Amino acid sequence: MKFIETSLNGAYVIELEPTFDHRGFLARSWCAEEFARQGLASTFVQCNTSYNLHKGTLRGLHYQAAPYAEAKLIRCTRGSVFDVLVDLRKASETYLKWFSVELTQDNLKMLYVPEGMAHGFQTLQDNTELFYQMSQPYKAECARGVRWNDPQLNINWPLEKMILSERDQALPFCLECE
Repeated sequence: MKFIETSLNGAYVIELEPTFDHRGFLARSWCAEEFARQGLASTFVQCNTSYNLHKGTLRGLHYQAAPYAEAKLIRCTRGSVFDVLVDLRKASETYLKWFSVELTQDNLKMLYVPEGMAHGFQTLQDNTELFYQMSQPYKAECARGVRWNDPQLNINWPLEKMILSERDQALPFCLECE
């Protein structure tokens, strides 16, 4: 695995390093020792799959508050997404900055999201699926979010046509967050 620092402190794009042969390829997508060497969360307690039927589906921007703040490792296993992180750590020099990367089934990239960052994505194809690993279990009482169209963030989502949940449409703007 190749760990590539992003413009947000503590967030990484991780590229798999496949070994190819006539059958296809094999690539390590998780190694606790390598993550620990990078100073990243190396214990994941929950895995989720997000299946998205339609192109333009936007989920986010989500995070969990303390005491269940979570780190996430995200990989697109089918289709493609425009994946976004927003730094919500007030003490961070990248506070309220955002970073995006395209994750696809073919580019074999993963995104490491440290605690204190909101995460969201917009699907670029129908039938897109993401696989998540989280460092904390989901706790509804700690679930939080930031509005996808917050003018303070000014995220440049690639597709104008969006499919959003009622919950995500009602998320607060950054200034209203804890």
